[in-house]
Amino acid sequence: MLMEYPTFTLERENFPDLLSQIPDPPRRLYVKGSIPDENFKFLTVVGSRKYTNYGKDACEKLICGLRSYPIVIVSGLALGMDAIAHRSALDTGLLTLAFPGSGLGDKALYPRSHLGLAREILDNGGALISEFEETFIATPYSFPQRNRLMAAMSHAVLVVEAEEKSGTLITSKFATEYNRDVLTVPGSIFSSTSAGPHMLIRLGATPVTRSEDIIEQLGLAPKSQHSMNFGYDDCSADEKRIIELLKSPLPRDELITALGMSTGKANTLLSVLEIKGIITETMGEIRLK
Repeated sequence: MLMEYPTFTLERENFPDLLSQIPDPPRRLYVKGSIPDENFKFLTVVGSRKYTNYGKDACEKLICGLRSYPIVIVSGLALGMDAIAHRSALDTGLLTLAFPGSGLGDKALYPRSHLGLAREILDNGGALISEFEETFIATPYSFPQRNRLMAAMSHAVLVVEAEEKSGTLITSKFATEYNRDVLTVPGSIFSSTSAGPHMLIRLGATPVTRSEDIIEQLGLAPKSQHSMNFGYDDCSADEKRIIELLKSPLPRDELITALGMSTGKANTLLSVLEIKGIITETMGEIRLK
């Protein structure tokens, strides 16, 4: 199902700067898809597998409010809040990166129920990343090991829900060790899934109640100051081809066919143009703003 996206190996000397900064980087990374460049801000979003409706709604609302900002959502492809974070990013038009606790092969990828979600991430210009070989089957130790990479590959970590002894908090622990910002969503004092966030707040984490809190923490200008139109001069040749084709609005499939390039590459370009504020997708069609 993922085989049309070849896996390539990234050696240490070619790691993104964020990953190169940590004291315990992996020997190499295996990657499917495209890792966005360092003009983006990377936000890792984690939380409980046994989430509440409040946690789900909070995650979706916060990520939706990041639309059109150069922010990449990073998570672990796991059941629960990870999947909600990836899905919310896709629905919002943001790029998203997944770090599964397994290899990236079709038969190894964990969880199996998220093969379709993994494919959507790739189809929409994101990436699957692992330090484990293609056929590696997830083990109990591989999840904490990948959590350090999620913390490393971020400017900030957002914890939505977690019990006080949840494995989710391993990611926030690594974030602190790597000098990354830790953000968290306050919750009900009657919910066990709020115990983790409330403990983090006591330890100095930044409480988040609106998307603007995240935007500010990432050092981005709010929308009132954020220029959404960079003009066409800064666009690549491929981006200008898309702009030319969109003199009349087109459905995404028709536009990709007209471009004559891979779906993954086309969706990456479309995501970048949406972030620049040049295009928008409404009523099933992509159009110039």
